[in-house]
Parts: sequence; C-alpha cells; structure tokens
Amino acid sequence: MSNIVAIVGRPNVGKSTLYNRLTESRKAIVDDFSGVTRDRHYGVAEWVGRNFTVIDTGGYVANSDDVFEAAIREQVNIAIEEATVILFVVDVTTGITDLDDEIANILRKGKKPVFVVVNKVDHGLLQSDASIFYSLGLGEIYNISSMSGSGTGELLDEVVKTFDDDVVEENTLPKYAIVGRPNVGKSSIINSLIGKDRNIVTPIAGTTRDSIHIHYNQYGHEFMLIDTAGLRKKTKVKENIEFYSVMRTIKAMEEADVVVLMLDAVEGLEAQDVNIFHLAEKNKKGIVVVVNKWDLIEKNTKTVKVFEETIRQKLAPFTDVPIVFTSVTEKQRVLKVLEMANRVYANRAKKIPTSKLNDVMLPIIESYPPPAIKGKYVKIKYITQIKGTSPMFAFFCNLPQYVKESYIRFIENKLRENFDFTGVPVQIFFRQK
Repeated sequence: MSNIVAIVGRPNVGKSTLYNRLTESRKAIVDDFSGVTRDRHYGVAEWVGRNFTVIDTGGYVANSDDVFEAAIREQVNIAIEEATVILFVVDVTTGITDLDDEIANILRKGKKPVFVVVNKVDHGLLQSDASIFYSLGLGEIYNISSMSGSGTGELLDEVVKTFDDDVVEENTLPKYAIVGRPNVGKSSIINSLIGKDRNIVTPIAGTTRDSIHIHYNQYGHEFMLIDTAGLRKKTKVKENIEFYSVMRTIKAMEEADVVVLMLDAVEGLEAQDVNIFHLAEKNKKGIVVVVNKWDLIEKNTKTVKVFEETIRQKLAPFTDVPIVFTSVTEKQRVLKVLEMANRVYANRAKKIPTSKLNDVMLPIIESYPPPAIKGKYVKIKYITQIKGTSPMFAFFCNLPQYVKESYIRFIENKLRENFDFTGVPVQIFFRQK
C-alpha cells in the first residue's frame, strides 16, 4: 500500500525546504525532480523503517493572482482526495493570512489526517507566537525549522503512525501498471488487450483508492493490469490535472511489479517521463518502455536505433531496459509489450545459485580487481544473492570501504552481461568478510 505525504500551503512558507529536509534527513534514496511544470518535486523517503512518497505541491502556481489562488485551492482538494497524510505548512513570522484561512477551511472538510506545521520557529522566543495557529481549528500544531531540521523528527514520528498498514496481497499474479502522461495511449492499449470479449475482465474497484485492477487471462498470459488511465478531469487548471495524474501514477506504480512506461513517439521522452522512470527505478520495480504512435513517425533504416539511443541517453545511468515500438491503433506489437513485461517480471524474481555466481564472477574479479587505494588491496572472497523482491547481491571482501562507485558499476555490468537482468534495477553491496 502506497503512503503519500503531500505538503500544502501558500507560497514562501518553506514547503520546498521542508520537502528537502524530509527526503534527505534519513539519507533516503531520493531524487529532487525539477523542471517539470514549474519545478514539481516528488521523491521516496524513509523514517523508522517506513517508506513513503513525499510530494511538494509548491511551484504549481501561475503568476496572475486569480489563477494563482485557484491553483492552490485545486492542489489542496487533490491532496485531500489522493494523499495519505497532509502537511499544512504555515509561517510563524507572518502569522495567519487570508490564504491560510482559506486552505484551512478546505482541509477541515476533508477526512485525511492533517498536520499543521509551523515553520521558521528558529528560536525559543517564537514558540509562543506559534500558538496562534491553534485557532485554525485543525488540532495539534508542530513547530519546526525546516532550515535547521529542529522538530522534524517529532513530526515524522507522528506522521508515520497514521500510515496504512502494509497489507500482504493474497493475489500472487504478476501486477503490471501502465503509466504515462495523458494522451499517450494508455486507455487504447488496455482496450486493445482486453478486446471485445468482456468476460475476461474482472474489475476490482477501490482496491487502492480508485486504481482499477483488471484480471487478464488470454493468449497464454495471466496477470493483473493496474489501470491509471481513467483520470477524472476535475479541474480546468492544466498543471493540477498533471499533478493529479502524478499522484495516481505513484500509487499504482508502487503497488506494481513491472511498470510499463508509455511515451508518445511524436513528443518523445519528456521530463515527467524521466521522473516517473527514475521513481520506478528507486522503488526497484521492473520497467518496460513503450513508444506508442510509431505509425506517425517517418522512418528509415536508422530511425529505431537513433530513437533508442536518444531515450537511453536521457535515462542514464540505468539503460538496460527493453524498448518496444508500438502503434495501438494499428495493433502493431501490442502483444510484444506483454511478452517483455513477462520477461522483466521473471528477471526481477530471478535467483542465481551461489555456486554459479562465484564460478562466473570470481574469475572476472580476479582479472579485473578493484583498484588499490593508498596501498590497500581489496580482496573479494565470495558472492551471494540476498533474498528480496528484486535482485540484490552481497560481495564479501576484506576492505568494503575502499570499493569505488565506478567499480560497483563495472560489477553490475558484468552481472547483467552474464545473467540477463534486463529491465530490472540491481543492487550491489560490499560487506566485510
């Protein structure tokens, strides 16, 4: 079950600073994705063993005052509907403004847990000033300084208590989420796969807050499709439609085993696509890239190769992913998408026997050992695969602290060359023998 923490509030109260603090404070695997619709930020964070997604709703606002306030209202409404927890950030140095009041009115009508986060409480003298925010009528307040980090630990301790329990799914079928920007063909590919024979479809609505699960069983393939295509356009503000789409996508993606990322061949790989790709990678999901509307591209013998190279450059450093070129309207290579998703699913669950790992990798390591540092030589004794939902390998050696990132990438490439982990992020750990 995906837990999403949405940070809301008016401009200049410190939402982005708090976002950076939360996602970096525990050395979480996080990317600060910028440049997407006025600097959208979303990343993976961790606190006391609980992983969650943090979304900074700042930066979605246009310049004119009317649209500006309308955009903030829309974001808060979306957060109430889609997020698990809402952090309402206010500024102790300015007190309660009309916009704070308006946001509080919206939040009071929702049923999601709301934490009033009073920011910029940088010294004890401001503690008493913060008490005015009790008058917002949203319960307890949390005084923090997102710049220094004071108070954020206590805040997170309370936030994680409200999270949904991690429920173990009874359904053991592979789960594939089809994600992508609006109008890339997500609905079309699902309709093409399902066809007219509706009795093969079992929609299970509301399983994960409105994502639709479709049981697919034909042509020798059986799995659950997680459909994020049915996006309800609740607003005319384009940025917030995309924001709503992103939140739905994150939840579906975290539940999936394999993420099928659809692109528009005409528009190519855009910043939001790259963001979703890296978020899937950080979550250790299998990934298949599908370039749809390929029939609209003028082609020669090199078109596919050039297009692939361009995509892989933008997705670097994780480039070992299958890319399928489709035209859903022309029914071209639609089933190949399923075949690739199945292959990636199998790769993600692949277990390599310890004896085979050592037989293959130790001679490679002997021929290309880690570079010596300050006269210290790293000697790798043996390798084993660690149990997990995605491939993880432990390399036991005498001096793990001296192994450089470049050598870890070399080892990863050799694992991929010898054992086929196409479409799957691989984790490598060097441990003390």
